[in-house]
Amino acid sequence: MDDTLRIWGGWDADTRDDPYPLFEDLRSQCPVHQVRLADGHDAWLVIGHDAARQALRDGQLSKDMLAAMDADPNVVNESLPKPAFARHMLAVDPPDHTRLRRLVAPAFAPSRMAALEPAIERIADGLLDALAVDGAGPESVVDLVAGYALPLPFSVIGALLGIPELDQPQLQRWFRTLLQPWSGSPPRAAVDASNAIVAALADLADACRRNPGDDLTSLLVGATDGDERLTDQELLSTLFQLIVAGHDTTTSLIGNGVVALLDHPEQLRLLIEQPERIPDAIEELMRYSAPVPHATFRVTTEAVTLDGVEVPAGQQVLICLAGANRDPVVRDDPSVLDVTRPPRAHLGFGHGIHFCLGAPLARIEARVAFTVLLRRYPNLRLAVPRDELRWTHGDGLVLRGLAELPVRLGEGG
Repeated sequence: MDDTLRIWGGWDADTRDDPYPLFEDLRSQCPVHQVRLADGHDAWLVIGHDAARQALRDGQLSKDMLAAMDADPNVVNESLPKPAFARHMLAVDPPDHTRLRRLVAPAFAPSRMAALEPAIERIADGLLDALAVDGAGPESVVDLVAGYALPLPFSVIGALLGIPELDQPQLQRWFRTLLQPWSGSPPRAAVDASNAIVAALADLADACRRNPGDDLTSLLVGATDGDERLTDQELLSTLFQLIVAGHDTTTSLIGNGVVALLDHPEQLRLLIEQPERIPDAIEELMRYSAPVPHATFRVTTEAVTLDGVEVPAGQQVLICLAGANRDPVVRDDPSVLDVTRPPRAHLGFGHGIHFCLGAPLARIEARVAFTVLLRRYPNLRLAVPRDELRWTHGDGLVLRGLAELPVRLGEGG
């Protein structure tokens, strides 16, 4: 074991809150580095844009976590809710990935997602109405994460999956508990939340088998590809993955994006005055504020050369999307937030066959969230000093978001 390896993750509060200087420093040295993760596992960090783009589409980098753990039980820690839930699109390779994506993709067709926009806008308005009442005045302090950024996408994915509305708040709390960071063995609260989620999703699937509706869970229960259906393991894994991907990353995109705009008042004012720029601004905020700093698990099935650096077989590979998206190779002034940048592909939603299936939904939700918020509360501002904000939701690697965002809504526009 090489004790000289840089530790990656498990950072102190200052680095976790602003990891970009660290990313820039390492990227300027080399696009690929051998590191040691905070959980003790060695990995190869890919942080240059060209190397990241190559790694994301390279078929020699497997995402099959169960197969990787069978080959080497020490390649990665077990996650919650246990590896048995790792049979979804983000944790398998072709042909399983191809089959699963083909079964799920029709539910996320762009036209189907676009039809949701009026409902998403109603949810956004309703949440802001409730925040205004709870705050009892424009100068009262409200939590924009708990009251808006989190329940908006969770309500949308909950409705899509057919989760009863009365069950959604408790399920939302369990997911929030499960996705909090920890080191070493998972805390009892996370284990309990994981077990409760597994039971709730099994109950949801059973209910949709008995009484199928027009929701996504019923569609998945009945989905076929020739003679193929989702196995029970694949179904529950897919439901779990859809809920996490369908709400957590969008929650962080909204929360992180609001802070980025408050940090750049001239950019915020531009969007208030020219809301037609918001769709392009979402792409820039996704690039700049990185709700998903690193891609999910990959392991090399044979030696791979990434931008001139050879990574041996059987090695875990961590792709730093946040670092790659600020590579000056592909952006002028990449550390500057500029919502007027012409739209250009970034790696925030991934690349290759694992490109985020829910990207159209996330884009619509974020566009509606910012449009409604800035229209109704153009005088929004932080209620605490900027340096008191803490990115304590998620592990700082795959997920990065604010646990809370205290703001004053200000007088409406």
